[in-house]
Amino acid sequence: MLLVVFACKHEIPVSETDTPVSGGTQTCSTDTVYFQNKVLPLLNSGCAMSGCHDAITHKEGVNLSSYAKILATGGVVPGNPGNSKLYTVLNKSGNDRMPQPPAAAFTQAQKDIIYKWILQGAKNNACNDCDSSVFTYSGAIAPLMNTYCKGCHNPSSSGGGIDVSTYAGVNSIALNGKLTGSITHAAGYKAMPQGSSRLSDCKITQVQKWIAAGSLNN
Repeated sequence: MLLVVFACKHEIPVSETDTPVSGGTQTCSTDTVYFQNKVLPLLNSGCAMSGCHDAITHKEGVNLSSYAKILATGGVVPGNPGNSKLYTVLNKSGNDRMPQPPAAAFTQAQKDIIYKWILQGAKNNACNDCDSSVFTYSGAIAPLMNTYCKGCHNPSSSGGGIDVSTYAGVNSIALNGKLTGSITHAAGYKAMPQGSSRLSDCKITQVQKWIAAGSLNN
């Protein structure tokens, strides 16, 4: 449902080895965009889906499922967002825009994440951004849905008939057990986020605590 993207794929050298993740235990800085925390989940949710730019399909030779593949095939020029296809296609219009209609366009905030990450050198970095004592809908659950799930489960692309762009949609899967079953990769449920790593134990705990407290719109 997404992308036809990034011509001139032969211009980009291919590297099969991921640069080691740096800083995974450090406290997050508000001045830094962290690849593992923000960029990879956003691309996995909005672009690296079956039929588009996942590891199996890699449409037009573009694979956005890992750091190495993103740098090798996504047209990223570290330090230069304006010359990076990964960023510029987000700002095109009509069928040239990626994600391609009818999929929802990236919001300005999401575009800014990609822009700033590339501007800061497109590093394979991470930070500790989770506090399991925070489990309100606005403080933990909605941001988690927006980052990891909304790209596949929104009004334009409601995978499995699920829309997590609203509280009502998230609450419905919290009440019927699908949310917990999917994120814990329980038997009988489709593992989510699809095609990505399992959520951290801290993030799963946040969801479980929110549900146990009544899955409130708080």
